[in-house]
Amino acid sequence: MDLRIFTEPQQGASYDTLLTVAKAAEDLGFDAFFRSDHYLSMGAADGLPGPTDAWITLAGLARETRRIRLGTLMTAGTFRFPGVLAIQVAQVDQMSGGRVELGLGAGWFEEEHRAYGIPFPKERFGRLEEQLEIVTGLWGTETGKTFSYQGEYYQLTDSPALPKPAQARIPVLVGGHGARRTPRLAARFADEFNIPFASLDETERQFGRVREAAAEAGRAAGALVYSNALVVCVGRDDAEVARRAAAIGRDVEELKANGLAGSPAEVVDKIGRYGALGSTRIYLQVLDLDDLDHLELISAQVQTQLG
Repeated sequence: MDLRIFTEPQQGASYDTLLTVAKAAEDLGFDAFFRSDHYLSMGAADGLPGPTDAWITLAGLARETRRIRLGTLMTAGTFRFPGVLAIQVAQVDQMSGGRVELGLGAGWFEEEHRAYGIPFPKERFGRLEEQLEIVTGLWGTETGKTFSYQGEYYQLTDSPALPKPAQARIPVLVGGHGARRTPRLAARFADEFNIPFASLDETERQFGRVREAAAEAGRAAGALVYSNALVVCVGRDDAEVARRAAAIGRDVEELKANGLAGSPAEVVDKIGRYGALGSTRIYLQVLDLDDLDHLELISAQVQTQLG
């Protein structure tokens, strides 16, 4: 089971804070550092000192880390044109020496679009499908040849399809709870399917839908990585769990029901139940980015038990 650190910087984090967490994650043996792609805080968080851009952040981290993989859950398709996104991600992949992964979603948070003057189109899922076709098509075009595309939302004419990533194929993540179109997109384009903040029952149903869609598309169900994203709150004892839950404004019992919370043994047991459903990768949503002792505890007493 791979454990990856997943952050929500729109809730309040500077680049320096993210760099500190990414370096700690690397030093502690976690597989990857991922971040959300949002420009506006949610809930009661003040969001100070303000938003950081996902791909600018990852570009900086690419040059200041050595081993850890870097990516997004999920890049909002509404924020960038697909041709520009393909250039950005390929460049960051080069800067990292081939450690980038792209999670790409349709975008959903209308309020942040209004706050920063970003158009929020009604039909986003059709756009996402075209974006996936374009981004993967540009990267897959042989050097020296051109890429053209005529879609309903995007048109490209004789693109040189440059630059190329350092990796032969940048892993693409598709995710979500949609029962029909999401599994179909994952089957067509994804190297990994991720379901965020889902119960065991929800995870089993959605993984099943993706496996069925893969079979219908002529892919082996096992060709995809299946993963979960879950909030994490681990403590050595009940008091430490309660303190960490309070620091992120959450209730302990709610966290145990909907995430990975409790003692290291409790968390290892619950991760094992997700593993039994086919999940081989867990994105640990870490909400208190100043609590590096939390990462150390997870590394020492959870990660070591998962092999």
